[in-house]
Amino acid sequence: MTDKEPEPAGDPPETASNPPEAAGVAPRAPRGTGRRLHGAIAHKLGTAILSGAFAPGDVLSSEVAFSEALDVSRGAYREAVQVLTAKGLIESRPKAGTRVLPRDRWNLLDPDVLAWAFAGEPDEAFVRELFELRGVVEPAAARFAAERRDRSDLKAIKDALAGMRRHTLATEAGRAADRDFHNAILRATRNAAMMVLSASIGAAVHWTTQYKQRSRALPRNPIPDHARVYEAILAGDADAAGAAMRMLVDLALDDTSIAMRTDPV
Repeated sequence: MTDKEPEPAGDPPETASNPPEAAGVAPRAPRGTGRRLHGAIAHKLGTAILSGAFAPGDVLSSEVAFSEALDVSRGAYREAVQVLTAKGLIESRPKAGTRVLPRDRWNLLDPDVLAWAFAGEPDEAFVRELFELRGVVEPAAARFAAERRDRSDLKAIKDALAGMRRHTLATEAGRAADRDFHNAILRATRNAAMMVLSASIGAAVHWTTQYKQRSRALPRNPIPDHARVYEAILAGDADAAGAAMRMLVDLALDDTSIAMRTDPV
């Protein structure tokens, strides 16, 4: 162990030393940024679980062993474990240790869990399930939006579409506009249960769109598909809005399936 600078009283260290980059954790954070550290640990462990490196039923190493392996404090590791526990990925019991829970306990629609799933090579069955969910929810949402939208909803959808055109989906700004587009449609439903899904649907849209162009440009421009949805909602045509959204989701699945078959593992 190397000598360290003394820590100020009342401010316990978040790391035992400067952690190695190989551990996937940033060097010791400045005072007040401990949340970044346990977030990085949660990301590392969450990604490992979603990728299958830790399978359901596996018991993780002890708190002491994991803390030493990552070169972080036990407190930071415990906070990361609490994050994963809240998302249904693991459970900790005295004497039994920390165990990975069955997949049906995971909160797969949590935006962080979706991010971890796409941090590596996502499971093709899971990707298809996401699109099946979107295929159920979003066409219905588009129909409701066509019937219930007001001027502010139309402006939000139109502005998001303009942002997609201006920035393109190859940029972070364009993908943010894409999320805004889908979220604005969910808000326009005036259905609180559907609106709760906006963070999950938005995350699924973001990560699948980013995944499709990890190693190549998008196979086609999907913005005209979005424009058709907006035009149908603007016209108040529920049937056309639902059909246009169904086509948008189906074509997005086709594009993602092509990317998964052709991307190197």
